[in-house]
Amino acid sequence: MIDDDPFAAAVRKPLSLEAQLENASIDDLEDRVERLKAEITACEKAIQAKRAQRAAADSVFGARPS
Repeated sequence: MIDDDPFAAAVRKPLSLEAQLENASIDDLEDRVERLKAEITACEKAIQAKRAQRAAADSVFGARPS
């Protein structure tokens, strides 16, 4: 049995971040920055929500020992 398919598409290695940034246009980079900012905001909101949940649990069950 032959595992190599001569007609299969070549597997391309993903570009490094540096290469992606080098090849991107200014508009692409600005869009990427906006998406990353939105992701950071979402992460910060999730952290706040988790801290609030922990504080609520600590108020009911007592704080965890350090």
